[in-house]
Amino acid sequence: MLTTSSWRHAVVAAGCLAATAAWAQPDTIGSVDTVFKFIGPDHKIVVEAYDDPLVKGVTCYVSRARTGGVKGALGLAEDRSEASIACVQAGAISIEKPLKQQEEVFSERTSLLFKRLRVVRMVDAARNTLVYMTYSDKVIEGSPQNSVTAVAVPASTVIPVK
Repeated sequence: MLTTSSWRHAVVAAGCLAATAAWAQPDTIGSVDTVFKFIGPDHKIVVEAYDDPLVKGVTCYVSRARTGGVKGALGLAEDRSEASIACVQAGAISIEKPLKQQEEVFSERTSLLFKRLRVVRMVDAARNTLVYMTYSDKVIEGSPQNSVTAVAVPASTVIPVK
């Protein structure tokens, strides 16, 4: 039986999931094969587009390795830690509610259990700019490899910060 406190936690968790739902289903823009595999899919570099769920008008493009072969087909492979990101103003920028100074806006599993690809949004209020960084982490040890991009917000749009 759920207590009132448990219900509140469930509602907050559902809200957090809903806030990142727009990032959960990226649009695959394209891919290139890097290694031919006789059995299972080839190793690839995939480019995907993600619309920032809290900043309308900003789209991020992430390119990353996707492991193929039998392990890749079964979801057992560990993808490489390298990724690249480029975010652009893809329309009129609007921000309906205050943003956190730093917030993870996307996360996806890149191995069976322990490794994740993450995208973090940071607000550079002094320059009215949104900075996006992608990196990979593991439960024990992450990778220092990262990529960063920035989107300058028009001066007429002030970035509200919590």
